[in-house]
Amino acid sequence: MAKSDIQPLEFEKPLLAMESKIEELVTMSKTMNVDLDDEVKRLRAQAKGVKKKLYTNLSAAERLQIARHPQRPNFLEIVKMISPDTWIEFHGDRAGYDDRAIIGGLIELNGQPAMIVGTQKGRGMKENLHHNFGMANPEGYRKALRLFQHAEKFKIPVITVIDTPGAYPGMDGEQHGIGQAIAFNIREMARLRIPVVSLVIGEASSGGALGIGVANHIYMMEYALYTVISPEGCASILWRSADYAAQAAEALKIGAKDLLGFGMIEGIVKEPEGGAHKDPEKAGKAIQKTLLQALETLKNLDGDTLMEQRYEKFRQIGAIQETLA
Repeated sequence: MAKSDIQPLEFEKPLLAMESKIEELVTMSKTMNVDLDDEVKRLRAQAKGVKKKLYTNLSAAERLQIARHPQRPNFLEIVKMISPDTWIEFHGDRAGYDDRAIIGGLIELNGQPAMIVGTQKGRGMKENLHHNFGMANPEGYRKALRLFQHAEKFKIPVITVIDTPGAYPGMDGEQHGIGQAIAFNIREMARLRIPVVSLVIGEASSGGALGIGVANHIYMMEYALYTVISPEGCASILWRSADYAAQAAEALKIGAKDLLGFGMIEGIVKEPEGGAHKDPEKAGKAIQKTLLQALETLKNLDGDTLMEQRYEKFRQIGAIQETLA
């Protein structure tokens, strides 16, 4: 993707204006045969400093904007980057429906087969409608579970990739048992006797994320978020208005660094400066390296150990310590 094709976020516009001014001076220097090298050099150094400061001190709300960037690599794009030669998609829940919000199939990582399942967002309105904006119905979670059980049958490790604002909250989802489907997945994923690795690439909200996120190791992209409720949903409850989403995002502590500090995730996948959409290929290499390392760590553990480790990991999440007066 060309740099000029990247859609800037609101907080990035001052930096974009500086970079545009530099390009104007470079063009002027060439067309008018004027020596502006010193001025261009000074402005580039200034822009570099502003850029570093900007992305080092991002607020939770600004990180949320990056996580939701419309050009951020989605699940299928990541699959293509980490396994360019092997992708065999499995369809349907074997009960009559193929939910396109959750997609899964076989890939090959450095010669090792793996079952990969993820939530899929689209590019543009037409694709997003096709994939229901990454919000799965019960049939999507049942399809995912079918693939997890298939992987266990053939002793293939599972990778899940999460990028969802939550499970589909509509009437159809409720009528078809969305709560039961998610709960059943949580229980059955906890019982899997194979390695399970999860990666949050964008936003991961509520049970919609947890329904494919019960893993031995969980990793997050640098600008991703993982939360029990979206900032807008939290703000609507606490302040009676989604306008307070920025304050909610800060209070929820939903960023990768926060969750690593709480011991809820095993690691953070470093992104190109400004987000994975700025250099998808570089981001893909970092993701591939992280997944290979995770699978290497888990591959020699037996089924009982994997189940016990997974159980203990999730028992410790949210634990509190009370001090008696």
